[in-house]
Amino acid sequence: MEKILAKVLSLNLGSQDDLGKEPCAFLQAELDGFIGDRHRSYSRQTWVGDKQAEGTKRRNERQWSAVSVEELAEIQQKMDLKEPLTAASLGANICLAGVPHLSRLPKGTTLTFPSGAELEVSEYNTPCLEMGKKLSKIHTTSSGQPVRDTVFSKAAKYCRGVVGVVEVAGIINAGDDVTIKLYSPPKWITRLSKTENST
Repeated sequence: MEKILAKVLSLNLGSQDDLGKEPCAFLQAELDGFIGDRHRSYSRQTWVGDKQAEGTKRRNERQWSAVSVEELAEIQQKMDLKEPLTAASLGANICLAGVPHLSRLPKGTTLTFPSGAELEVSEYNTPCLEMGKKLSKIHTTSSGQPVRDTVFSKAAKYCRGVVGVVEVAGIINAGDDVTIKLYSPPKWITRLSKTENST
């Protein structure tokens, strides 16, 4: 199983329904999410784009969100922003350094922290128009022009970060080292595929 070593640059927590979060020194991860965060829950209501009908109660696979400083810089450049783009303004709980392609981590990848806390990636976090509208109100371009609502969705395509669930409870601190284990199929599946392809 391939490993990536990264570091926690910053942490954010938010209880208000404004898409943003506030910086904090640590996060307390429980099995239903981060204490004090609005996304903490075992379940959530579906929205447009989910497989189920909008408003259906379903399992919450979005207990936390993470971005990388490398991908933030990429989005900022594409949007031509004058001010730095931060994980807090994007509503992400965790900002990592050392993972330039964080958004491409496969489902099932795990992030392990020194306390023993473990997070599992559920999926790529698709950029949305609502976030684009929020960013257009707080940012300007390098030339001082307003940012259009639709720019974020285009600029953040495939580099918006990931969401997931808490696998093991624990404390996550700013400055923590993180061990990222990329998901790979079990060896028996790989062996079975090779056997089937050779017949």
